[in-house]
Amino acid sequence: MTDTTNSPGADGGDALVTAFNAVGADYIFCSSGSEWAPVWESLARRHRDGLPCPQYLDLTHETVAVGMATGYGLIRRRPQGVLLHAAPGLLQGSMAVHGALLAGVPMVVSSSESTTYGDGPGQDPGGQWYRNLSIVGGPHQIAQPFTKWSNEAASVHTLPTMVTRAAELAWRAPAGPAYLNVPLEILLEEWDGREAKPIVVPGSTHSSPEEVDPVAQLIREASNPVIVTETAGREAGGFEALVAFAEAWNIPVVEPDSAVCGNFPRTHPLHAGSDIGPWMDTADLILLVNCRAPFYPPSRRPSKATVVVIDEVPQRPHVVYQVLFADKYLEGNVANTLRQLAKRAKDLDETAVAERRAAQEARFAAEQAAITQAETKAEGAEGIDPVLVAATLRKLLEGRDGIVVDETITHSRVVKRHVQTADPDSYFYVQGGLGQGIAVALGVKLAAKERPVVLTIGDGAFTYNPVIQSYDASNAYELPLLIVVFNNRVYKSMNLNHRRFYPEGAAADTGEWLGTDLHRLPRLAAFAEPFGMHTETVDAPEALAPALERALKAVAEGTTAVVDVLVTR
Repeated sequence: MTDTTNSPGADGGDALVTAFNAVGADYIFCSSGSEWAPVWESLARRHRDGLPCPQYLDLTHETVAVGMATGYGLIRRRPQGVLLHAAPGLLQGSMAVHGALLAGVPMVVSSSESTTYGDGPGQDPGGQWYRNLSIVGGPHQIAQPFTKWSNEAASVHTLPTMVTRAAELAWRAPAGPAYLNVPLEILLEEWDGREAKPIVVPGSTHSSPEEVDPVAQLIREASNPVIVTETAGREAGGFEALVAFAEAWNIPVVEPDSAVCGNFPRTHPLHAGSDIGPWMDTADLILLVNCRAPFYPPSRRPSKATVVVIDEVPQRPHVVYQVLFADKYLEGNVANTLRQLAKRAKDLDETAVAERRAAQEARFAAEQAAITQAETKAEGAEGIDPVLVAATLRKLLEGRDGIVVDETITHSRVVKRHVQTADPDSYFYVQGGLGQGIAVALGVKLAAKERPVVLTIGDGAFTYNPVIQSYDASNAYELPLLIVVFNNRVYKSMNLNHRRFYPEGAAADTGEWLGTDLHRLPRLAAFAEPFGMHTETVDAPEALAPALERALKAVAEGTTAVVDVLVTR
């Protein structure tokens, strides 16, 4: 800790702002609450005096604030600051905080409440805390289940280093949100100016040669190995390292339905689709690279394969039930481990490798033919098939270095299969619950302003989002998106479960399918009209590509575009 000269009027608000500055936060994502007046005053003072501070974003919903921090962190991979309002604000934003935990995004989330309720010395915090804002045990108690670490800053003098500790914990594997309760009285307390030391990039752990060499030998001896990955592409350099590893050994790569980001080019001949099923009885070596839950049901064990887990933290502490069937672990930095294994691709049985490569190329060719067949069928279908939407997006995004953020459920496999992203940080699936997609896409755009960002979203998921507040953030901070709604006018996944669980039930007999009908909703694109955004509703196949072209043009010119596509299924 460094002693610095105190400036006039410095208080806990200054301490918090300087702490976020010290940890290297580019932004403070804030959903306003009355406790943050000291922070606003500190920022105003710093802006007036030309002092450094993170850029402040004034957002009007907790999900928007946390979701944008998540999207930004997916690209930049560094802790940012998030301010919510008291315990109710934390509860409102909790789904998005949990989503950040599942997505592995570091951030420091803070909210506040009173500890004196007006009976202590100093300024009056206001009666709202006494009447209806406080939570027994403090908000840090309720944050524990959906954060990596949760605590309270009990003194203005320890506040800066508590923020440092929270950021350092959030950044280390497995990365995720840390929470800090900062009581209003601490924010108002006079601060002596002692600042936190800036944090540095975490050091990395490496698997030793003694651990890597036996795994390399297992690969060398395997006749039918396969790589399965969910989040290799989330790690810095992980996408490129996985490509080099797979190519060095000529091993197919499966991205199961549980994959939540782009990990391997879907256009690569070694990409083996999303179904691990065909490998369960035929593979003799399964390499699980950053996989939380590769097998479903969890008891579905590979019949003869040796399982090697490559993951810096394979046993995720926030996963309630996790089965990996591991025979060996390589627990160092994933990108480094993959690079080490790639260097060991020597003394290979060239005949066996050639056979393996030929078999995978045949599988890939068959998959590409099936994709082409599905798209041809969709082009000739009556109405707009979801496959046509995804394929059209792929063609329009070609060469644009686009990023797809996906919050579809029924159509998520269609999006992955037919959009076919092929570059690092080009695809992300929203984690932790529906209703965050627009905010996450805005955060991604904030981190990659030069790249077009497309949100694919179902009509059901769209209605869960804080749409008005998200559009406000898009306009206020000049973050144009292309939002494509796959609108089938139904909560399809819910309806499918009802039909699956009760195929001959009363609903099947009477046609009374409850909890699923969305026909009563108004035009979804119309919500963007008051914000001056580009809006279109499309219900004819021949109108789809022109509408999406116009929308992308609007986005390139700086305006969010919402295209509501009425799909047939």
